[in-house]
Amino acid sequence: MDYKILVVEDDLNINQVICEYLKDSYFIPTPAYDGKAALDIIENNESIDLFILDIMLPNITGLELLKTVKNDLRHKEKPVMILTAIADEYTQLESFNHLADDYVTKPFSPKVLIKRVQALLRRSVKTSGRIELGDIMLDTDAFEAYEKDKKLNLTLREFELLLFFTSNPKKALSRQQILNQVWGYDYYGDERIVDVHIKNLRKKLDSDIIATVKGIGYKLELSVLSNACCKQRGGVI
Repeated sequence: MDYKILVVEDDLNINQVICEYLKDSYFIPTPAYDGKAALDIIENNESIDLFILDIMLPNITGLELLKTVKNDLRHKEKPVMILTAIADEYTQLESFNHLADDYVTKPFSPKVLIKRVQALLRRSVKTSGRIELGDIMLDTDAFEAYEKDKKLNLTLREFELLLFFTSNPKKALSRQQILNQVWGYDYYGDERIVDVHIKNLRKKLDSDIIATVKGIGYKLELSVLSNACCKQRGGVI
C-alpha cells in the first residue's frame, strides 16, 4: 500500500528533505508549514496514515495538533511522531502523555527517520486484527495465516511477506521495495534473498497467488483468488 504521511514542519528545507526521503521510500508525503494548515488537513482528510509533527509551529503548536489527532475518531489509532528541537524531559513526557507514538529530536538522520516511520507503520498494521483477501486470511494479532480455513505453517518472515502482498494487492513490487518494507533498512545483503523466501512461501500455498513480474519483482495475482474483494476488519491497512 502507498502510505500517506502528513509532514508538519515550518522549516522549508527540513520539510523538503523529509518529503524527498519519504518519496524515495515509496511513501506519499503531504507537507504543511504551519499549524493552521495542518489542522485543515487533519480535519478534512481521512486518508492520512501517519503524522510527523514539529512542536514549535506558527498559529497552532504540534502538541495541540497531537491532541486533535488523538481525539479524532478517524485518526486516533494512527501513529504520530513528534519531530522537534525540544529535548527536555518535560516536553517528551507531555508528548507521550498525549499518546505520541515516537519522539525524535533534531538534528536527526533522514535515513533513521525513515526506518522509524517504517517501524511505526509496521506496528500499526500488525495490531490491526484480521485481513481477508479471497481464500487468504491473516490474523495479525496471532501472526497466523490461513488458506481456505487451513492454517499455514509459515515462518515469521514468510508471514510478513504475505502480509505485505495482501496489503498491496494490485501493485507490482520490486525486490528493493520488499526488502525495505519486510527486512528493513538495516539489511545490506543480496536482494535475491527475497527470491528464496518467496519460493518457500509459494510451496506452502495451494494456489499460485504470487506472480513473478519480469524485470520488476512480484505481485499478488488477484485473478487466482476466488474473491478479489479485500475485506479488512479491526483496522486500516
